[in-house]
Order: sequence, then structure tokens, then C-alpha cells
Amino acid sequence: MANVKIRIPTPLQRLTSGESEIAGDGETIKDVVDALEEKFPGFKERLYDEEGKLRRFINIYVNEEDIRFLDGENTKLSDGDDISVIPAIAGGRD
Repeated sequence: MANVKIRIPTPLQRLTSGESEIAGDGETIKDVVDALEEKFPGFKERLYDEEGKLRRFINIYVNEEDIRFLDGENTKLSDGDDISVIPAIAGGRD
């Protein structure tokens, strides 16, 4: 099981008592998210839709690599990996 650092975006920090970085562990992204859900109830539903798929406006990176171009939520983790959860930003002025 890998020990990792998870960067939490501002909108989700209310679930983590205001913490912007937390420690986690797991063999895959899915394991880490499941562990976060146990520790911070409601976390997973912010990332996944009703069908259990990662919401399209949520981006997860492992060491600055988008998991969509790796192995998705089954991306294997190593000790010291940095995970960033980043909600997509849309809008702006014309």
C-alpha cells in the first residue's frame, strides 16, 4: 500500500476540516478515494456520479499526469506520489 499526498481543492475543503493537503494510502486511485470517503463522508459523491463513474468535470492527477491518460481510477500508486483533485473551471467573458 502506497503512502501518498492528496491536494484537496477549495470547494471540497469543507469536508476535510479546511485541510488543503492530506495524507492517504492505497494501491490505486480507487482505494484512496474509498479511504477518503470513510474518513470524510460525502467526499466520494462529489467526485463520482450516480453510475459510479468519475464526473467529467473532475480531473485527478498523479504526479501531474491526468489519470484519464494512465489507467483511470485503477492507476497504481507508489510511495510519495502526489495526487491532485482539480474541478474543471468553465465560463468567463466573451
